[in-house]
Amino acid sequence: MTTTKRGRPRGFDRDAALAQATRLFWKHGYEGTSIADLTRAMGVSPPSLYAAFGDKRTLFTEVVDRYGGTFGAFMGRALETEDDTRTGFARMLREAATSYTDPHHPAGCLVISAATNYSAQTADVERDLRERRVANVRDFEERLADAGRAGSLPAGAEPRALAVYFAAVVQGMSQQARDGASAAELERVAEFAMAAWPARTA
Repeated sequence: MTTTKRGRPRGFDRDAALAQATRLFWKHGYEGTSIADLTRAMGVSPPSLYAAFGDKRTLFTEVVDRYGGTFGAFMGRALETEDDTRTGFARMLREAATSYTDPHHPAGCLVISAATNYSAQTADVERDLRERRVANVRDFEERLADAGRAGSLPAGAEPRALAVYFAAVVQGMSQQARDGASAAELERVAEFAMAAWPARTA
């Protein structure tokens, strides 16, 4: 194979290779994806992979960052673009139902499922993904607290409890999608979940 000075094959499409790596990690998780799996799917040799992305751990971090800005961006977009907080959370759950069951990519959420199984050697991967999920809960809590201060939530509503609740719903929807639930079924889950939104008293 003719390569460049850094070991990449001529005509190397980095974005396409990264997309293939994303699909593998999303479907099989970090532990379940080997370097051999990656080089085969990405169409590169191990030296080319290392030259372009570093080691497997570094590649995985780039994949997760890319996921957050592409497939996973619907969450922040829903919460940021809707004027009403309740409407934003309802939209987020509806779009989760659609995204998690989209047949054009693996089911569920990569950040939720990619480190389901891990060993002592890869505990840092699980820790990184956990920190990303915890950051999402904090974001939910901040938005709900803002809604409370703005009067969109009734007095006595608990932003932290609500944030953990909605995070649990999202994570459960991801797992149900991986287990074969349909978009329609998850949309019903979203509807039921929103029924827990605290009602303002007259």
